[in-house]
Amino acid sequence: MAYRAEMFFNYNGSTMCLLFYKSWVFYVVFMDVLDCLEPMHGCHLPSIVPINGYLRQPGDLVIGGTFPVHLDRSYTENTFTSKPEDLKCKLFELDNYQRMQAMMYAIEEINKNPDLLPNITLGYQILDTCTILRRAIVGTLWMLSGGKESIPNYHCEQRATLAGIIGDAASTKSILMAHILGLYRYPQISYSSTSPTLSNRKIFPSFFRTIPNDVFQSRGLANLILYFGWSWVGFLASDNDYGQLSLLAVKQELINAGACVAFIETIMTSQANRNVPHIIKVIKGSTAKVVVVLASKPEFLPVVEELARQNVTDRIWIASEAWSTSNLLSKEKYQHVLMGTLGFAVHAGQLPGFMEYLNSLHPSKAPNDSFIIEFWEQLFSCRWINHLNLDDKTNNKTAHDCTGEENLGKSMLKVDFGATFMVYTSVYAFAWALDSLLHCQQRKGPFHNGCANILSFDPWQLLHYIKRTRFQTKDKTNIFFDGNGDPPALYDIVNWQISSTGSLAQVIVGRYDSSSTDENIMSLNHAGIVWVNNKTMVPPSKCSSSCSPGFMKVAIPRKPICCFQCVPCPQGQISNETDAVNCYPCSWDMWPNLQQDACLPRPIEFLSYSEALGMNLATIAIFSSVVPLGILGLFIRYRTTPIVRANNWSLSCLLLISLCLCFLCSFAFIGYPQLDKCLLRQVTFGLAFSLCISCVLAKTITVVIAFKATKPGSQLRKFTGVQVSYTLIVLCLLIQVSICVTWLTSSPPFPEYDSNTQSEVIILSCNEGSPTAFWFMLGYLGLLATISFIVAFLARRLPDSFNEAKYITFSMLAFLSVWISYIPASLSSRGKYTVATEIFAILSSAWALVVCIFLPKCFIILFRPDMNSKGLLMKKNHG
Repeated sequence: MAYRAEMFFNYNGSTMCLLFYKSWVFYVVFMDVLDCLEPMHGCHLPSIVPINGYLRQPGDLVIGGTFPVHLDRSYTENTFTSKPEDLKCKLFELDNYQRMQAMMYAIEEINKNPDLLPNITLGYQILDTCTILRRAIVGTLWMLSGGKESIPNYHCEQRATLAGIIGDAASTKSILMAHILGLYRYPQISYSSTSPTLSNRKIFPSFFRTIPNDVFQSRGLANLILYFGWSWVGFLASDNDYGQLSLLAVKQELINAGACVAFIETIMTSQANRNVPHIIKVIKGSTAKVVVVLASKPEFLPVVEELARQNVTDRIWIASEAWSTSNLLSKEKYQHVLMGTLGFAVHAGQLPGFMEYLNSLHPSKAPNDSFIIEFWEQLFSCRWINHLNLDDKTNNKTAHDCTGEENLGKSMLKVDFGATFMVYTSVYAFAWALDSLLHCQQRKGPFHNGCANILSFDPWQLLHYIKRTRFQTKDKTNIFFDGNGDPPALYDIVNWQISSTGSLAQVIVGRYDSSSTDENIMSLNHAGIVWVNNKTMVPPSKCSSSCSPGFMKVAIPRKPICCFQCVPCPQGQISNETDAVNCYPCSWDMWPNLQQDACLPRPIEFLSYSEALGMNLATIAIFSSVVPLGILGLFIRYRTTPIVRANNWSLSCLLLISLCLCFLCSFAFIGYPQLDKCLLRQVTFGLAFSLCISCVLAKTITVVIAFKATKPGSQLRKFTGVQVSYTLIVLCLLIQVSICVTWLTSSPPFPEYDSNTQSEVIILSCNEGSPTAFWFMLGYLGLLATISFIVAFLARRLPDSFNEAKYITFSMLAFLSVWISYIPASLSSRGKYTVATEIFAILSSAWALVVCIFLPKCFIILFRPDMNSKGLLMKKNHG
């Protein structure tokens, strides 16, 4: 015969055990909780450690609370050869005790308020969970059971209904508690658990919190780090949900923004020393000056103690809200380590009257408070007689006995109003939800049977009201929960500075508000921040020193992207910002300065009259053009003399005029290259020299014809006239004209900005249009000069009366030498020097003609008039 035993609540203060056997149901009512447990003695689990470290206050409704009043525990090695020792907590923590008192203060305040829950008295069950996960689980079951022992699925409390639980501080403990409370739909409101996991309503349907989700803090911490330009950051995280989930979120935000992680170390909370020596070694060995700590104060405390012992003072600590306002870490002995710390703290609301409430505490007034003795001993560094303090270290440091006359008002007790405010609002969230349940109108109730009984309601009925709770605190702070049970995110940014008393104080230097616009989410008072060692400048934290403008970052193989080398920008490119990833070229009319951090206007280069080279060439050209005119004047004056008449007077005059034009055509190459100047300069040069070389060729051929015509019966007599010479000149000149006309019509020269030949300047020059036409024109001049040279060379042995051919030979040799040298010189020169080279070739070749052809004649005319006689010329002719 199968039978089943079950127990349920009847909500009238008694507990019923039900036994089903076939069709009979036996009801046995047990008024005493221990009697209720007796039938289960044959099928119960081994008894667990009795709950200790708790406070109780009766009431019509009870709110549970869990607080880690102690921050550590006694570590003992279990050999399992004997019964394991009970878990013992140690290291009393003032901040968490104040949080616990905030809950008691809020309940006392609500009970005195006639407008909130009238005729209903709230009580509490408060448990010290220490840092032990097992205590959080056991405590949760203990509160649900309502007895001296915690029994799953049984409620043995005869007097008050458990409304819900406030707690815990640590996310890991809250997650474990939420799994259990969620099964029964008991509301749970945490004041300090920030893990994003707890926002999952499918897994944690009855979890709420008055502290923001860590997702917002993670973004805020990342923004804070990036705000100061820190790209090389280390991480310390506890090995629980809070530390590891926060680590993932902050790290990802930083990586997405281009920062790098120098190291990640996990604080092992299961070990007595929490692997502290290894962590300190990593911190000291890293070049990262900024370390983000995602852990609670008891988890970080051993690290701080070792940092203080080894005098590690050159790090900037970024604190999560779990320890950013810790009184425990604000002691004077830690100030050289933690001064300059920046952190996110839960926005501190106002608690009017709370300080007076704390100052009124006294061991004699709270005989049921098992923690107030430790609170008193730690605050006043004294020892109560016959009281065993769990923290042996405190006893060793105690110098005197407590008298009970110590004054809390003069103790300089610091209150973390941010954390206590979260607890305070958690209690009020329960109170307002219960008040809504109390004032439910029967016919308008949300449930199928109307309203719930305030003294005997199901947990899920209260959960309905908590989801819709919205109220204002005394300082006008709006409190409500979103669909995930989260409140709005509002943080204070605090900076740890040395106060006037010599201890560390958390000074608010900014705010982070997720409900603001993107531009105003984070605001900082930069000038109010005090850095480590009282520095005023923001300390850098980078893997590699910043690349100054003019350089770019080049990644180092097998290193994070924040580790790089600084390489100068390539020629012609600049970077005008620090830590530039790439260099970029200047525009075509700009060029980098010497530092390659700015683009400067590129000077336009051309051969101008304002510079020395252009001025000198122009001066030489003017002087040179005067020389042929002077010789022409000399020839006109001495035109009747034999030496002038013997050298073809008319051709000599035309040759001198053409030489003057050759010198003057140099001016077409100097100055700003405009379109008309580009069109005419090479043409002018080509025609002037064609006329000049044609005259020389005509003179040479005239000499040869004249010599040949003197022979008897020569047919060349009819070619000795000047018409032949002019016809030859015109013919040679027409050929050059046709070349130039064809050039100008098919591909005329034009002004051109050349930004590629020389990187520093823009060369403004004349593009010849068709290089073939230019070299063809110049080649034609070379052809005329070559023919003149050959003819003159062959005629150099003629009688002395016609010895001009010898001078023409030298002149053509010099002319050809100049222009043959010009070809490689022009190809190797750049910019204005190419133009200067051509001008020099023009002047040199023209001077070669003047010197070789006319200088000997001028010497005879001016300095040897005795040789300028027909008789002497004839004498030489016979000699």
